[in-house]
Amino acid sequence: MSESDQNRIKRLQMRSWRRGTKEMDMVLGPYSDTELAGLDEAQIVLYDVLLNENDLDIYQWVTGQSPTPDAYLNLLTGISKFAFKS
Repeated sequence: MSESDQNRIKRLQMRSWRRGTKEMDMVLGPYSDTELAGLDEAQIVLYDVLLNENDLDIYQWVTGQSPTPDAYLNLLTGISKFAFKS
């Protein structure tokens, strides 16, 4: 039996809010609450993979402190714009 879309979104939201670093909780948590439901299947799968990355790496990619891997570039650009909008 496969995971329902609603359960997958809830699982990803929980993982987004409970990262291990407060900085990433505050970046990924609100993003997941607001944006995940609007992502297409490929983006959801990629987001799920992203959550397996180290928090420090993700933080540096989102803030531009280090180059973002090509596979995550579009996704993290959207996350960064969401997190740091004025």
